[in-house]
Amino acid sequence: MPVDWVSIALISTAVFGVVNIIDSHLISRRMPSLQAFLLPASIFSLVYGLVIFYLFPLPDDIGIWPLMVTVASGIARTIALVILLYTLKKEEVSRVIPMTSTYPVFVAIIAVPLLGETLNYLQWIAIIIVVAGAAIVSTRRSPSGSTTWLGRVFFLLVGSSLLMAVANIATKYALTYMSFWNMYCITIFCMSGIFMLISLRPRILKELGNMKQRNSAITLLALNEILVVTGVVLLFWAMERGPVSLVSTIASSRPIFVVIYALILSRTSPAFLKWQSGKRILVLRLIAITMIVGGIAIIYLT
Repeated sequence: MPVDWVSIALISTAVFGVVNIIDSHLISRRMPSLQAFLLPASIFSLVYGLVIFYLFPLPDDIGIWPLMVTVASGIARTIALVILLYTLKKEEVSRVIPMTSTYPVFVAIIAVPLLGETLNYLQWIAIIIVVAGAAIVSTRRSPSGSTTWLGRVFFLLVGSSLLMAVANIATKYALTYMSFWNMYCITIFCMSGIFMLISLRPRILKELGNMKQRNSAITLLALNEILVVTGVVLLFWAMERGPVSLVSTIASSRPIFVVIYALILSRTSPAFLKWQSGKRILVLRLIAITMIVGGIAIIYLT
């Protein structure tokens, strides 16, 4: 029985939830800096990408325009990811991921001028719901009991969401000219190149050389990059087989997986992640996530 694109997208989303948890742990707990995380991550990604590129080469008749769109998609996706990783260094994962998962809203907005689509009043209401949910999830309780806001990080995450929306629209276009394996390879080459430009410095090499428990951290990073390959390939496969708007909607449910994983780890391994505990905080996050996912679902179901 063939696997449908909905199941593929859901599996990809669950895998990316694990990736985000491990990323957050490595960046906030194990690696000396974000650049020190990006350098080995880019090397592992490049090696995996080269192997897949050897197994699945580009079609002989592909034109220059699809390649340019694919490269643009890879660059936009990489910048969005860099912003995400930067914020994971400063904020806990269960607050960051819900904010970046609002990108299907931008897909809908961008599709209006580019694709000639229209939004009805229910869909615009849904956009307001999503934005409100994002604002709720970006607040937190300080030790004194007052409520604080993410501030500048909030706008960085909105920018990351916008870039991810552009990347997904470009990816859907490019997938009409190449396979999802090809799409993965070009994307990962762009990603690895940008990561190396950012992180390949003598200072970073010294940081990696002086790391405590370096071998265990690098091993965990290598295994996590295998999960990245799995999640990205499955995501592109789902986009190839189904509507990009609906695949993006399913992918936006990642916060649910992240919060569930983080909640389990907060009970079993409290030191693994940054996690703001308390029933009130958990209920607030679940309400915000429900608003985000529910609003996005309304956009596409109507």
